[in-house]
Amino acid sequence: MDLLIEALSGERIDEFRQEFLELHPYDQASVFSELPENLRDKVYQYLSPEEMADLFENLDNEEVEYKDLLAEMAPGYAADMLSHMYADDAVDVLNELEKDQVVSYLTIMNKEAAQEIKELLHYEEYTAGSIMTTEFVAISANQTVRSAMYILKKEAPGAETIYYVYVLDEERRLAGVVSLRDLIITEDDVMISEIMNDRITSVSVGEDQEEVARMMRDYNFLAVPVVDFQNHLLGIITVDDIMDVMDEEASDDYSKLAGIADIDTMDKSSIGAARKRLPWLIILLFLGMFTASLIGRFEDTLDQVAILAIFIPLIAGMAGNTGTQALAVAVRGIATGDLEKENKMNLILREAGTGLITGTTCGILITIIVYIWKGDLFLGGLVGISILCTLIIATLAGSLVPLLMHKLNIDPAVASGPFITTINDIISILIYFGIATMFMSHLTQ
Repeated sequence: MDLLIEALSGERIDEFRQEFLELHPYDQASVFSELPENLRDKVYQYLSPEEMADLFENLDNEEVEYKDLLAEMAPGYAADMLSHMYADDAVDVLNELEKDQVVSYLTIMNKEAAQEIKELLHYEEYTAGSIMTTEFVAISANQTVRSAMYILKKEAPGAETIYYVYVLDEERRLAGVVSLRDLIITEDDVMISEIMNDRITSVSVGEDQEEVARMMRDYNFLAVPVVDFQNHLLGIITVDDIMDVMDEEASDDYSKLAGIADIDTMDKSSIGAARKRLPWLIILLFLGMFTASLIGRFEDTLDQVAILAIFIPLIAGMAGNTGTQALAVAVRGIATGDLEKENKMNLILREAGTGLITGTTCGILITIIVYIWKGDLFLGGLVGISILCTLIIATLAGSLVPLLMHKLNIDPAVASGPFITTINDIISILIYFGIATMFMSHLTQ
């Protein structure tokens, strides 16, 4: 890093290029993102748009803002760089810009590259179409291995991957796939139709990216073809794009479970962080006020048996904890697809059984503790029964709420930990004071 900074500061272009271009593109991007703006300006002068494209494809958008970097470049240089990037990566960059900026770059960009990018920009975000690349190698079924290898050698420099070569029919419909290995080991005069695999797994262009990621994980694919409703091959999704999707989806789910609007980027200011957290906190504040009003409705019960107030945090806390545990199991099962293979009723019955066992165990334990502590067996039994009922219902709520949201096509992660905790607080208060009010006469004796 020091050597590169010295070369840039001293305007020793040959020394900088020799050292910098020997680095892996990921390392180049890491170094570049740490440079101050005045030195980045020199990098734009010392690297060609094609060399900058390799670097830009490896930049982490969580650490740098694409729009800020593009604003530092000359428009023509930036457009040329985008032209040399893989189309799907260029789309990721352009999606971070304002519409008028996108139009401006597409106007001055290489026409062929601009056309590919425009086609991808039309697809809805978070679908297979939005993450696919159009840089793939396709051949015909009625040609020989020799001619297929000629096409492969010609088109390989511009393709994102050549491990799979896709076979198309006369109407450009997907007919099969041939691996690079099969092409290498097969005699030159053999027809492609004889060695291709026609039982090919593909995804629809409108498929959710999370479903695509799950499928590629299950089948261990390096790439998967993307087709339209008539089975025309539109593009491919490679494993590196899917790794980005999995990271993005995990971050998104974690954000929602934490009750935060967006956790993908670290906010540089307290105002930005507060803006993301406030919506959920305000909702939870009003729910908390509802919980407080519920307790107020049992004011007479508290006046007569003040000791009941001691156990409110205990019961509410146990309800929130067990509900969050059940929520985590349900959301993970939905996210990984495990619940698709399992009967939903089995999950509900299992969670109900879990709530019964944990509730019974904790209820008996707290009954004994309260009896030893306060010398009141009835009070201990009341708290114990409240915990038993609360844990059963809280466990069921933690599993049923995400299942219901999934059924309604709402992201189950929206049923965040804070939300489930607050709902279970309300349920636990109703159970606890409801039972206490019913047996008030025994408590006041």
